[in-house]
Amino acid sequence: MNSVSIQSLLFLLIGFHSGFSDKPKLERGKHGYVLPVRSEGLSVHNIFQSGMVMPRDTPIRIWGWSHPGEEVTVTFGGHSGKFVTGENRKWVVTLPAQPASSEAKTMIVESPNSRLSFEDILLGDVWVAGGQSNMQHPLSRVEGGSMEIESANFKGIRLLTVPSIFSNVMVDNFPIVHRAEGGRHVREGFWDPCSPANASSFSAIAYIFARRLHIASEVPIGIIDASRWGTTVETWTPLPALRSLETPSVKASLSEWDKRVADYTPENALKNRVANYNARTENMRKHGRDVSHRKAPTEIPLSPLFNANHPGNGFASMIAPLGGFPIKGAIFHQGFNNSRADADTFYHSVMSAMIPAWRKNFENPEMAFGIISLCTDSAPQTLDNFNESMENMGIYVREAQYKTFLDFYNAGDKNIGFASTYDLRRAWYHPQHKIPAGERIASWALNTQYSKSIQWKPPMIIKMEVLDDRLQLHFDLEVASLESLPIEGFAISGEDRIFHPATAEALTVGKDNRGRVKHNRKVLVLSSPHVPKPIHYRYAWARNPMGNLRAGQVHQRECVLATQRSDNWGARDLPYVSLEGNEEPRELAQKVRAAYRLIDLVRGVKDAEAELKQRRKLLEEEISKNSETSPAN
Repeated sequence: MNSVSIQSLLFLLIGFHSGFSDKPKLERGKHGYVLPVRSEGLSVHNIFQSGMVMPRDTPIRIWGWSHPGEEVTVTFGGHSGKFVTGENRKWVVTLPAQPASSEAKTMIVESPNSRLSFEDILLGDVWVAGGQSNMQHPLSRVEGGSMEIESANFKGIRLLTVPSIFSNVMVDNFPIVHRAEGGRHVREGFWDPCSPANASSFSAIAYIFARRLHIASEVPIGIIDASRWGTTVETWTPLPALRSLETPSVKASLSEWDKRVADYTPENALKNRVANYNARTENMRKHGRDVSHRKAPTEIPLSPLFNANHPGNGFASMIAPLGGFPIKGAIFHQGFNNSRADADTFYHSVMSAMIPAWRKNFENPEMAFGIISLCTDSAPQTLDNFNESMENMGIYVREAQYKTFLDFYNAGDKNIGFASTYDLRRAWYHPQHKIPAGERIASWALNTQYSKSIQWKPPMIIKMEVLDDRLQLHFDLEVASLESLPIEGFAISGEDRIFHPATAEALTVGKDNRGRVKHNRKVLVLSSPHVPKPIHYRYAWARNPMGNLRAGQVHQRECVLATQRSDNWGARDLPYVSLEGNEEPRELAQKVRAAYRLIDLVRGVKDAEAELKQRRKLLEEEISKNSETSPAN
């Protein structure tokens, strides 16, 4: 049987599984074989399938399409509802809320001439996992993934991956897709039971999150992966919400995209593509590489309007289609593709608009939303490259994520969450240490949404005091380093805006009745011999930072202090770098990095001199002591 007939057979099965009363017309495009989002006759939205999780404890809303004027009846869990379609063909039936149940139920959808049956439906909570590649990263490619895969036998967890097919207009349904990828067959848009085979290719963080919630709550969990590699925060935000923002960097980005769209012509797009092909081919030929297999492109590139990162496209294509379905909440892990020159203002502004937009889409202004901060990349920060490591715009993304969380949290939002991941250190932009990341954000969800006594909130700095030669930071709870090691990761600066590593110690408050030193572990004292009058601090200020401070109690050790600072200086606010004001981002980064490298070098020399002086003093004291106690000749 050839591949086309195999796919045709699959589609007959898909049509039966998804409840299509009419055989769907096969469509084949660059994304593979796609089942249309609705048939001409009776159909349901593609989120309603056999094997799904229906939301508990809330009115159950089911919708779809049928012929105009037809009465559609939906029966589920002992309840029925009816709806007569209008000219737009859409029907909506709302049934009474039902409690969580692991008992498989059947839903029947009927019209005068059609009957659809959906089986093995559970009642529980459904969560959405969004973001880019570090959210999409499959369980099969993470540390500890093999054990997780072999253990992934959970009948009460159901998995769904939204196909990443991008549109520049809001769509009200997602397709179901079969495609070939890397020699394997990929299905997207299906609800699948959680099994080793299905969990293997599913988002690692999303799976771990769902697994922890299911085990702790004993409630069926549906988890929807709506992430896509290489995407930016603005593609996950509705375009109208972006256009309402007054942030200059956001306005500039939108104007740039508008110009790219306006300037696009199919002829020029193909011409540029061919020119790039010719240039690459010539370069390969110059280096003695075989180019006989290469063929000049003939396919016209799509307009920038259809780019995955065109502002609003990710939301329109992958989040909007889920709209109206009452999910329990969402988790979001993204940031790499926004690590650019304007990250400090751009990201905070956009993410602050994105979260309310998602809540509006799911018709729940108080919907739970958990932020997983940007993960690590690059070489680890040390005392030798301390300042040089501070030149990375990804740090500003991480800061913006925490600031966004704080804005909502301090405004009284009880359903906003946050988890840092920078301490799960790996020196590349796809760190495979995903299991702890999923568990940390699950701790937030279990505490705030399931009333479990699990600590999740990071320590928060509530006040900073400037005290002559030191800074004092006051926390909302006791803090400590990992395994009682010296606290690392703080830097302080004076008016010169040059940061240096700081010694951080708990405030000494006297001695106890046995003469032992007592400390207030809610207050840290920061100091440095290189900063006689500090005015600002930064913490974990590197893409792969030093930083080991966390909540002080043993059961809170996964709650780490977030990347943050007290200053608001930008990359161009550095007096020790000679800037002309028109540098390209890469040129600016090179200048700043060179200046940082010099600071590290000078500080290293001074520290070495001080160490040598101290050692000489100790040696002289030892010699003097020995000469006084030795017998006379």
